[in-house]
Amino acid sequence: MRILIIDDDVKLCQSLSYKLKKDGFSVDFCHNGEDGLYLAYQNAHDLILLDRMLPSMSGTTLLSRLRESGSTTPVILVTALGEIHDRVQGLDTGADDYIVKPIAYEELMARIRCISRRPRKIEIIQNITCSDVTFHPLEKVLYRDNQSCSLSKREGELMEVFLKNPNRVLTRMLLLVKVWGPDAEIEDGNLDNYIHFLRRRLRTVNSCLTIKTIRGIGYRLEA
Repeated sequence: MRILIIDDDVKLCQSLSYKLKKDGFSVDFCHNGEDGLYLAYQNAHDLILLDRMLPSMSGTTLLSRLRESGSTTPVILVTALGEIHDRVQGLDTGADDYIVKPIAYEELMARIRCISRRPRKIEIIQNITCSDVTFHPLEKVLYRDNQSCSLSKREGELMEVFLKNPNRVLTRMLLLVKVWGPDAEIEDGNLDNYIHFLRRRLRTVNSCLTIKTIRGIGYRLEA
């Protein structure tokens, strides 16, 4: 089972990650709502442990957007807000369970075991359409009418970020974190190379979309 922890408490993430890995789980974690939503959208996890109070986006907002996208990934809300109305609101938003801090690890494991026994629906990864192109995430193929081109795994991940955020300025740091990860050792020039590759892919299918350089900040996908 692969678990995603979204919590701004760095020590808690590290502690839970250590214990869960000892018990045989694969674990990823991040510390703000925006990165958490991006990782959750990938449908790569079997369970999400979600803090309610997060920087950049609250846990309930994240959960609401995740459910609106059609995701059925089980979510356990982990929070210091333990009043009945807080629990009810979290469950009504789409949480599968609720656990109050401070966390008793044995209780968390019992809740994880309970959720893992529930049957899950098979999720279909949706194609992404933006302006005149459609991108197939599984096949890593970009289409426009009867024209198409294949992308590498990294190109596909980067293209997906742009297509999900049209007309939005994406900073260099944000792109590096989302595609390569927060701890990846990568030379800054590598991002420029991949931007060049994506521009070439868009031209190959004669798309009206282009990736514009925002000097000193990052890039923006626009028609």
